[in-house]
Amino acid sequence: MKAVYIVIPAYNEETAIGQVVEDVLKEGFSSIIVVDDGSRDNTAAVATKSGALALRHKINRGKGAATRTGIEAALFLGADIVVTLDADGQHNAKEILDLVQPIIHNECDVALGTRQIITGTMPRYKVAHNKIANTITMLYSGIRVQDSQSGFRAYSRHACNYLDTTSDAYEYESEIIRLIAAHKLSYKEVSISTVYTDYSTSKLQKQDISNGIRTVYKMLWKALS
Repeated sequence: MKAVYIVIPAYNEETAIGQVVEDVLKEGFSSIIVVDDGSRDNTAAVATKSGALALRHKINRGKGAATRTGIEAALFLGADIVVTLDADGQHNAKEILDLVQPIIHNECDVALGTRQIITGTMPRYKVAHNKIANTITMLYSGIRVQDSQSGFRAYSRHACNYLDTTSDAYEYESEIIRLIAAHKLSYKEVSISTVYTDYSTSKLQKQDISNGIRTVYKMLWKALS
């Protein structure tokens, strides 16, 4: 059996992280690492109480940095496959098995969770941001994927050894695509659903507009340079 570790980067997610951890446990995945990225609330404590191993950054470094810390910890603990997912409940834990199957069967090194980018289902801001990000990511990496910004992904141990990322913030997702191309890692896009709750959509409006602008700017700068 492959050792599958779940890595969840989290920042101020005490409201949702407990349920996310419990949902993952219900699907039979008990090796869960939550990386509290310098939260000002009780994210780490709630994650621990719910059954996860909680690591904590002393300061807020960004989603990319938190994900990188989690992947490094998972490899240290003996992971054969690492799955990353978001902490706000947008990803369906029931789909983890679908995501890891291609790697278990040696069909690819990386499985990319791919959302349906549809206005009316996905918030309009996310639709616009993802379409722009997909285009810039293609220029940046040389390969086209349907959803360059999804945080729901699975990596073989082999692939993880090549994820020498430098991005700390949200452009991390696109940098992964560049590294897949640079190291000629095989990948497969796996269709996933997305759950937009009142909690997650309120976060989008409060946080991600400014983050989205900064992310696109950084990606464009890297693509041009």
